[in-house]
Amino acid sequence: MAATMIDTMAQTNAFQSKKKEDPENKDNLWSSILAEVQNSGNNKLPSNKNVLVLGDNESGKTTLIAKLQGVEDPKKGSGLEFAYIDVRDDYRDDQTRLSVWVLDGDPGHANLLRFALNAARFPHTLVMLVAAMTTPWAILDQLQAWAALLADHVDKLGIDNDTWQRLRQQNIKKWQEYTEPGDELDPGSPLRRTSRNLDDETTEHIPLPERVLMTNLGLDIVVVITKTDYMSTLEKEHDYKDEDFDFMQQWIRRFCLQYGAGLFYTSVKEDKNCDLLYKYLTHRIYSLPFRTPALVVEKDAVLIPSGWDNMKKISILHENLQSMKPNDYYRDIITQPVTNRKCLIREVEVQAEDEQAFLARQQATASGLKDPTRSPTTRNQASLGPVIQVASPNKKLDSKGTGTTAAGEGVLASFFNSLLYKKTAALPGVPGSPGSIGASPVKLDSTPVDKATMCNDAAAELDRLTQTKKLSPPNSNSSSEC
Repeated sequence: MAATMIDTMAQTNAFQSKKKEDPENKDNLWSSILAEVQNSGNNKLPSNKNVLVLGDNESGKTTLIAKLQGVEDPKKGSGLEFAYIDVRDDYRDDQTRLSVWVLDGDPGHANLLRFALNAARFPHTLVMLVAAMTTPWAILDQLQAWAALLADHVDKLGIDNDTWQRLRQQNIKKWQEYTEPGDELDPGSPLRRTSRNLDDETTEHIPLPERVLMTNLGLDIVVVITKTDYMSTLEKEHDYKDEDFDFMQQWIRRFCLQYGAGLFYTSVKEDKNCDLLYKYLTHRIYSLPFRTPALVVEKDAVLIPSGWDNMKKISILHENLQSMKPNDYYRDIITQPVTNRKCLIREVEVQAEDEQAFLARQQATASGLKDPTRSPTTRNQASLGPVIQVASPNKKLDSKGTGTTAAGEGVLASFFNSLLYKKTAALPGVPGSPGSIGASPVKLDSTPVDKATMCNDAAAELDRLTQTKKLSPPNSNSSSEC
């Protein structure tokens, strides 16, 4: 009984003491809720991340970004374009916007880089270097030119040395910590043993592979080769072989090693590697999972994450190079085709001269009059030409002296003289006696020409031409007169 009473009193005292501590417990509850919200806020996707896209004009930058956005009709701007990509984390049910800056392909707009990449945005920026497969001979030159322009801009930002060294070391660490998908679950993986389980101090002393991060800008870089669907056209129209594409790939991969960059071959037209590029960007920027291994089998869909490649893997491509050497100058092997473009000469429209005015001018020239449109040299040359005598249309042809040939020529002369007579007579102000063709004057009788007789002569001449080669001399009294 006494024990029961003691237990009851103890419970009562505990209840009273708990009741006294309720305000404090209430404060502790709110503090725990605020701490939980703060911790969850730290796990949210940041909203200050940026992607800077550099590349020549017609390299497909705007179309690629529109594909990553899910936009069907891309709108190309000028100077420095701005866009954003919606990023969603399905694991934490969170979303944010990734800012995208696209610089114009003209290097003259390089001064606009200060708006997209400054000292404040530098630690939160990923750079994409874009080149197109439509101009394979220029890919390496374009990548090197834009990388050099980026390096010059970074040198002018004035980033403090501590931040600079921290970002550079972060690039090295990311490269060394790369593991193939699935290897992170295998404790015996060589990559896991040499990088994942090592602390920062040990990682700093691990040497980088050959030619890796020789130019460390402290920026995360991804090289994107667009329009890889054009490879089939290069094969058909320019006789590209597999070794040509392997030669190009090994040079591009060596460039990526130098800057510690990932490599993606994409085609918006055939939708190759575009989704994987989006996932890789979110992986590098927001540390979202990316479980796709390197893809090097299909020549138009290459995918090489940063940290996977090395010179030993690149040397596998050297086995396919038969007619070239790996270290040959890029432009000597991948040459620009010569296009046979004809010079476009604009044809000058020539206004035709009126027929009657032309004939009148020829008549005046033949008559020895001064022609202002012809030079003295031309007139002198014309005067040296042969003199052609044309008979009058009313003059009888002498068939005895000249025979059949003279008769035929006379009929033809009468026919052409009649044409000149009819056309020149219709012009006002033209002399009544038209000149002859050439330098010899032609005298037309004032008496009208008998049209019926002339037509009969022409018909007889045509009949003669259609008969046998040898004809008897025509009767001088039959149709020699007009």
